[in-house]
Amino acid sequence: MPLRKDMTGPFEAALLSIDRLKANEILAETRSTWSPMDQLKYVVVPALERIGTGWEKGRIALTQVYMAGRICEELVEKILPREAPDRKRQPKMAITVLNDYHLLGKRIVLSVLRASGYELEDYGRTDVDELVEQTLKDRIELLFISALMLPSALQVESVIKKLNQSETPVRIVVGGAPFRLDDTLWKAVGADAVGLDASDAVTLIDKLTGVPS
Repeated sequence: MPLRKDMTGPFEAALLSIDRLKANEILAETRSTWSPMDQLKYVVVPALERIGTGWEKGRIALTQVYMAGRICEELVEKILPREAPDRKRQPKMAITVLNDYHLLGKRIVLSVLRASGYELEDYGRTDVDELVEQTLKDRIELLFISALMLPSALQVESVIKKLNQSETPVRIVVGGAPFRLDDTLWKAVGADAVGLDASDAVTLIDKLTGVPS
């Protein structure tokens, strides 16, 4: 879909300024000609991805990233409410941080997925047994696990072994610093895939489940 003008740059600037009103005004400019999914695809998601990259490179503060994600989720709820038929409810997905108090990476991925129209459970911070229990209870098909520290990343292997014992098929996508530093770690812990940034999450949904994004 060709754009008449770049809306991502101004939208990103509004998010970094934590200006909810301006961000809403920018989206309102496209409301009469773009579908809600086009607004998300061509404005919201690219802006969030740029902000996530800026944080990883040390150019953007943690507070800006967090607030940008919250603002986008609020706007997504307005233009694509939970009952909207365009919401993507399959596969059943969840995201968590495993035994870690650093939740920002998860927040970025969660915001990008929700801004892309996906519904998913946010488990917050969990330990191995809690995560396995909740995953099985909710019949999750695709589980995103974020880890910042190596000990937490290594515990993914225990999660996968316990899920395999239940004979319930669950695809596991991992992400976070340990997996970027060691590009073989995701295979070593038994994950199905690794996401190096937030945009990978959307692509991997299609790759692992065959559900078009």
